[in-house]
This record gives sequence, structure tokens and C-alpha cells, in this order.
Amino acid sequence: MLVSRSRCLALAPLAAAVSIALSGHARAQSVEEFYRGRAMPLVIGFSVGSAYDLYARHLARFMGRYIPGNPTIVPQNMPGAGSQRAAQYIYSVAPKDGSVFGTMSRSMPVEPLLGDAKFDGRQFSWIGNIANNNSLCAMWHTVGIKTWQDVITKPYVLGAQGPGSDLDLFATLLKNVFGAKVKMVTGYQGGNDVNLAMERREVDGRCGWSWDSIRSTRPDWIRDKKIDLLLVFALEKSPDIPAEVPLALDKAPNEEMRQVLRVHLAAQAFGRPFAAPPGIPADRKAALRTAFDATMKDPEFIAEATKAGLDVSPINGAEIDRLLAGIYRLPPELIEKAKQVMKN
Repeated sequence: MLVSRSRCLALAPLAAAVSIALSGHARAQSVEEFYRGRAMPLVIGFSVGSAYDLYARHLARFMGRYIPGNPTIVPQNMPGAGSQRAAQYIYSVAPKDGSVFGTMSRSMPVEPLLGDAKFDGRQFSWIGNIANNNSLCAMWHTVGIKTWQDVITKPYVLGAQGPGSDLDLFATLLKNVFGAKVKMVTGYQGGNDVNLAMERREVDGRCGWSWDSIRSTRPDWIRDKKIDLLLVFALEKSPDIPAEVPLALDKAPNEEMRQVLRVHLAAQAFGRPFAAPPGIPADRKAALRTAFDATMKDPEFIAEATKAGLDVSPINGAEIDRLLAGIYRLPPELIEKAKQVMKN
């Protein structure tokens, strides 16, 4: 059926009015209306069974209670490149409406400064971090690497994931700061896969393994002395780590290398971080942050986390923003030295 040009012109103001009304309704939609009945993806940058996965799935069970509208949070694993694949997806591809959030390696927010990630870590809508962890190096008990002298003098093979992951970062620091005879086998989808590779004797060990992850995913390995703990990568050592395991900062060959290590270790404060894409609506960002903070105080959440061996020592999204701003303001010459250390 043909419609005359004059009729189209006559209908144009009405169409415009409807369009304006609809867009006005969308803008006026409350946070509760937006989230009610929604299935909300939680993108996990690691494989199923990894500690990051365990933390994310535990959060998913509880956080929806505290988001207005009570959406169902649906974990979705997106492993690859040490979680850089997931980080890039959240940053560039995921809808910027507050309907998606995710978790990535604690090192990933500063990877653009030290590696080749194509995003600005400050621009994510940071929601919070569940736990501030220490990262360790651990070797399978039959390898014969049991002391610091062994670490820096004997050859061994470490499992890794890809640029930006903790496993690659700390293996490279061992090699280039301390002169260790490290060979990396990279491309594993997550820490759980590296653990299996250790059992199968495909690799000798791994670095960048969080203390809480060791306790929660492999408590029998500690109990049965199947692994030797060799070094702690953190600004401060957790008091419950065995006293004989040294802090990497204390083994630095000189003050310059101590400062370089501090740049790389600063990201450890981000622990188990969660973020939404950049530029989501301010009211939804505030609602997600408030819900996260409330979840961290939920007695049932804390009790079940403790039972599972998961640490709950959170920092909020605003604190992540503050910490990242400080790291991104570090002197360019110090950042350059830290970058050079990562080159093979």
C-alpha cells in the first residue's frame, strides 16, 4: 500500500514524539527495573576449577541478593592469554550498560604499562576485589628444587599461560631479575591446568600461585608435602606462610631491582578483582559497588568462603581506582626499567 508524501510528512512529528518518549523512558528506567528478571553474565578469564573461577562462582551465588531487582548472575568462563582475552572483551566488546561484569588476573590492570595490552586499566568500572593475596613459587617435590640456592642455580621448567598472567610474570622475573635458569611452557588455560601438568610431570612447577589458591584447591599437596614452597611475590608476606619461605623483595640483588620488583608487585593488591566495562551508567555502577560491598559482609558468604579455603579480605572499587591512579603516575623511567626486565 502506497502512502502519500504529505501523509508521511504529517506522521513525522508523531513518530518523533514517540521516539523521544521511548528514549526518555529508557533514560528514566530505574536500576531495579533494569536488573529485574535479568540473567547477568559474569565473565571469568580462567578455566573451570581455577581459584579465580572458584571466587567468581562463589560471588555469583550471593551478590544478586544485593543488586536492586535481584538479577541471576551467570558465570561464563572465557580463558585465554592469561585472562587478557576476557579483559579485552569486557573493555571493548561487552555492553556498556551495566549488564555484564567479570574477573581477570590481578596483574592485568597494569599490563598496558608493562606489556602490550590495548586498554587503559583505569577506565574499567571497578567493582571490588575479594582478597588481597600473596603469590608463591612452588615446585613438585621430586624435582629437587628445595632451597633459594637451588632456585637460582638449577634448571627447571615452569608452566605458564600467556603475557599478562601471573604465571608468566613471575617466571620471567625469576629469570631476568635473579638469573634463574627458567624455561617456560606457556599456553595453559588456567592454573588448574598447570597443576595437572605438574602431576603428570609435564612441568616442574609454577610461580604466581596465590597462597589462598594453594590452600583451597590443593590442601593435600601441602599436607602430604607434594610441593616445595620457594618464594613469595608480594610487598608484604602473609603471616601464615611458612617462615622459611623468603620474600622476593628481600632477595633482590640491588636497590634498583627492588624498585623494579615493587612496580610489578603493586598489582598484587588487586587480588581477585571484578570490573564492568568502561562508561556504564553511574547509578548502575554505584549499585554494583554497593552490592559487592554488602556481599563481602554477608555472614553466609564469609562462612562458606572460609569453609572452602577462600580468603575474604576485600577492597572496594573506589580503592582500586585510587591504587591504579598511583601506579599509572609512577615515573616513566621506572616504568621503562620494569618493562625492560620483562624482555627476554
